[in-house]
Amino acid sequence: MRKTTLITGGAGYIGSHTAVALINAGHRVLVLDNLCNSCRECIARLELLTHTRVDFINGDIGDSILLDKIFSRYDIDAVVHFASLKSVEESIRKPLDYYANNVAGTLNLCRAMARHKVFNLVFSSSATVYGDPAKTPIPEDIGTGKPVNPYGRTKLMIEELLTDLCYADPRWSVGLLRYFNPIGAHESGMIGEDPSGRPNNLLPCLTQVAIGRIPELTVYGCDYPTVDGTCVRDYIHVVDLAHGHLKALEVLHEKGGINAWNLGTGVGYSVLQIIQSFEDITGISIPYRFAPRRVGDIAKCWADPRKAGRELGWTAQRDLEQMIVDTWRWQSRNPLGYRSPCVIPSLMTVK
Repeated sequence: MRKTTLITGGAGYIGSHTAVALINAGHRVLVLDNLCNSCRECIARLELLTHTRVDFINGDIGDSILLDKIFSRYDIDAVVHFASLKSVEESIRKPLDYYANNVAGTLNLCRAMARHKVFNLVFSSSATVYGDPAKTPIPEDIGTGKPVNPYGRTKLMIEELLTDLCYADPRWSVGLLRYFNPIGAHESGMIGEDPSGRPNNLLPCLTQVAIGRIPELTVYGCDYPTVDGTCVRDYIHVVDLAHGHLKALEVLHEKGGINAWNLGTGVGYSVLQIIQSFEDITGISIPYRFAPRRVGDIAKCWADPRKAGRELGWTAQRDLEQMIVDTWRWQSRNPLGYRSPCVIPSLMTVK
C-alpha cells in the first residue's frame, strides 16, 4: 500500500497546486481543509485535472480528535502544512485569531504527528520572517529579522517551534519553505487563486479590476525608496512553488533536522511595473489610484534562491509573462472564481 502525504490547507491556492504536483509525481494525497478561505469545488476540479479521486476531509488542524482519527486511518508518512490565516492586513486587525489558528494550530498538528510517529514535515513559511531585510537579494544565512506584522510573526514563531522540536528529537525532518509572492495559476485555467471577499494581494485585485468586479486598483504608497516609488517584490509562479514542495519532500526523506530554503525567482518587480506588464500582455488598461502606505508593508523584498538550487535541485522556470498569462486565463475563464462553471480544456494532458 502506498504511503499517504497529508496536505493541510490543500484546497487553498498554493495547497491545491501542490496537490496536483504530488499526484502527478505518483504520491497518494489526503487533503484536510476547513474551507474558511477555500471551497469544495476546488477538490472536484483537482479530480478532473488529475483523473484521480482525491481523498478530502473537511476539518481543522485545531481538532485533536479528528487528527488522531486521520493518522490512525491513513498510512501517512509526511505532512505538507499550508493551513493558516494569511492576510497581512487582517492580521493587524485580528492578531489573536492569527496566533490561535497559525501557531496553536501548528502545535496541535505536531503533537498529533508525534503521537502517531510521523516525523516528516514541509512547512509553508514566508519571506516575512526576514522582517525589513538589511540587503537584497535575501539569502537564508542572513538570519531571520523582526517581522513587521502579526502574520509574519506567527510564521517566525512556528519556525522557532519547529527548530526547537528538531533539536529535541532527531527523528524529525522539517523543511521551512520561505517563499515570496506567489501569483499565476495552473495553465489549464481550472484552478487558481480565489480569495474570499475583497482580495488583499496585488494580482487578484488587478485581475478583478480587469474583469470589472472592482472599479479601480489601489496602489498603497508611491514614496518608497525604489525604482518608481512603489513596493518591489519577488513574484513566483505558483506551479514553480508547488514543485518546490515536491522537491523538499524528496530531500526530507533522505536528510533529517531543520532545513530552510528560499523559493523565489531572485528578481524584483515594482507594483507599477506589474501593472504595465499586465497591460502590455493583455491589452487591458488598468485604472489605479495612489493611497497612503499600508501598515506592515516594506519597500523591497526579493530572494537569493541559490541554496534551493544547490540542495533541492529546484529553480523557478516560469517568467513574469507566463505568470501574468496564466493568472489572466484563470480569472477570465472564472470571473467568479470557483463559483463559475468549470471550463474543461480540450487537452486534458496538461500537467
